[in-house]
Amino acid sequence: MNVSWILNQVGFFEGISRESKAALSRVCMPVERPKGTVLFHEGEPGEAMYLLARGRVSLHKLSLDGREVVIKVIKPGEVFAEVVVFEKKSYPVTGVSLTEVLVFKLLRRDLLALLRQEDFRNDFIAMLLRKQRYLADKIQQLTSQDVEQRLRAFLLEQYGEREEIQVEINKKQLAAAIGASPETLSRLLQDLKKRKCLVWKQGVINVAPEFWEEDEE
Repeated sequence: MNVSWILNQVGFFEGISRESKAALSRVCMPVERPKGTVLFHEGEPGEAMYLLARGRVSLHKLSLDGREVVIKVIKPGEVFAEVVVFEKKSYPVTGVSLTEVLVFKLLRRDLLALLRQEDFRNDFIAMLLRKQRYLADKIQQLTSQDVEQRLRAFLLEQYGEREEIQVEINKKQLAAAIGASPETLSRLLQDLKKRKCLVWKQGVINVAPEFWEEDEE
């Protein structure tokens, strides 16, 4: 797979110069892993950030009572674990492949070497600022939208507007990803089924057009 082509498709790297993308492509290490592989554990020394090229990756934390809380489901074209480059020396979450995956691993030491170059450093800082704005928008979404709106936004972001969606995560994980309890999500799914808007059965979600149209009203 062409690394330069992948970098051009990634929103995180939008606006970065051609020269900076070329420098990044030279330090990207392709890594393929089967479903269920732990890419890194929460608390481990952070040696690299990642770019997902194929598959899905779940990022989760352990709560005080030992439960796994899904923080985000990573889809192809997204960067993750970038926090270890600047802010933290250890991974703040655990990353697990939900499917067979292809990731590009960018070692922290290689990125720090590139950041000594002024042009690359300016581009990279601009990328981080865009990511911060994205996270601020996500927080606003979680606090201002109801559970159905958050479910719709999650499905749109992860899979696009489709009539049939193959999901790699279970209902408990999805509930955590949209900031809802499993019980609340279960009640919502029952309601959506009664309204003939959405049915989730054996890893497949069938979605009626009306479900997508409700946000447009």
